[in-house]
Amino acid sequence: MPFLLRVLLPDVPGSLGRVASAIGMAGGDIEAIEIVEKRDDGTAVDDVLLELEQGMMPDSVVSACSALDGVEVLWVSRYPAGGNLVMDLEAVEELTASPAEAFDRLVDLLPATFRVDWAARVHRAKGVVHRTSAAPEEFDFVEIESPTRLEVPEDEITLYAASRLDGNEVVVIGRRGGPEFADSEIARLGHLCGLAVTIANS
Repeated sequence: MPFLLRVLLPDVPGSLGRVASAIGMAGGDIEAIEIVEKRDDGTAVDDVLLELEQGMMPDSVVSACSALDGVEVLWVSRYPAGGNLVMDLEAVEELTASPAEAFDRLVDLLPATFRVDWAARVHRAKGVVHRTSAAPEEFDFVEIESPTRLEVPEDEITLYAASRLDGNEVVVIGRRGGPEFADSEIARLGHLCGLAVTIANS
């Protein structure tokens, strides 16, 4: 059964190896590792996609990682079966394959690229014009100048982030239950939206 583990660890040689060894000793099999961000305080945040035997819960892996000096498990969750970590460059390749559909393809790719539950493209006048299956059918347009986290007071479970495509359209992503969107994720969202605009207009 696949799980996604987000860990905070010292950004020094050997740290990731210690985490990988601890995961292996606890019975986890690492499928992929992605660096989410490197922080100014000498730490890094990594996402680890791992496979656990059927019926095994991630508690032992979390405990093994947390026992390491300077390592903190920020979040752990089941990951969709057959899920695939889509890197930003792979997403851009998908967009360039069909420039006319770049905005819709971007929305389709964002859940895997950012490990979020859904994505939607929202028009100022028309509302939601394209969305993934788990996205709400209605979402109010938001005025934003740059990529940002969104506060949605009526929903205390889902975390939201958004970026504009142009003055009339924004892309919104939703992640239920965490983790919080890292600054680097917000920046990446803005970058990918900017690339989609360039590709669509090329």
